Amino acid sequence: MTADGIVAATDKCELSVFMEKLKLEFKIVIKEATYFVGIEINQRSDGSLKISQEAYTKKVLEQFGMRDCRPCVTPITSSDAEVVNDSNESVKFPYRSAVGALMFLMTNTRPDIAFAVSVASRKLENPTQSDIIKVKGILRYLKGTISTGIVYKPQQNGDTLLCYSDADNGGDKTTGKSTTGVMCIYAGGAISWLSQRQTSVAISTTEAEVVAASEATREAVWLKRLLSDIVGFNEIPVIQIDNEAAIRLAQNPEYHRRTKHIQTRHFFVREKVSEGEIKVQSVTSELQVADALTKALPGPRLKQLMLLMGL
Repeated sequence: MTADGIVAATDKCELSVFMEKLKLEFKIVIKEATYFVGIEINQRSDGSLKISQEAYTKKVLEQFGMRDCRPCVTPITSSDAEVVNDSNESVKFPYRSAVGALMFLMTNTRPDIAFAVSVASRKLENPTQSDIIKVKGILRYLKGTISTGIVYKPQQNGDTLLCYSDADNGGDKTTGKSTTGVMCIYAGGAISWLSQRQTSVAISTTEAEVVAASEATREAVWLKRLLSDIVGFNEIPVIQIDNEAAIRLAQNPEYHRRTKHIQTRHFFVREKVSEGEIKVQSVTSELQVADALTKALPGPRLKQLMLLMGL
């Protein structure tokens, strides 16, 4: 039986010793990492590193008959995100397989399609013709961005973990639920991201933002521990929020009449701020990277945020 593996280290001497010990136990072939579980790894001469899935993207386009399709500039439009009451008549398209293939791409190297894939995944059971069109729209977008990937620059903010949280209040017109967007950036590139519908209906923008901030806090706490083990990271992660009321609520331990209805579990962010594990900071809506994970954006705006993600 054969298997692939990848080893990373911050000390070349320790890496060499480890690999020699590994050779004593197993028959292995050692080479520079260029490809792993569908992810292409390009280590550049300037010290930066790019991960992408160009070959996988081409394979997906071929698999679902979109190899020669016309590209589009965004993975989803505002009209695509809206509910369409069209026929429930079954259609001959492997919808579930297509969404699954897009999810693999999205979770590895393409945060720019996270919101679009999240919307598409809500109709896995009974997709309609309009749902098929949405998925094909994502594939058309990929056709024009096949080589897009995340570039990491260790020399750029290598000691800072930035986390962005955002929410689109009541964005899902079917349920009235909001969408949470979380983006974590390290060394100039996205390392973790999330776009998902919230489990409960938020009755105010502040509540939706607090829920999103708590999700970002959970991710930041975990990433801090992970980076601490790998590179000795000991800085305090900063959660970037573009809602002043949510920031005040995260920093103030008092309850207020207008926020007393918010479930206690959503105040995880406030607990971690008071413990000094994270910080919250105001960011302008223009620089709110997580905005791309909560709603459909026009092409120029999406490209602006992609650059901030390292794409």
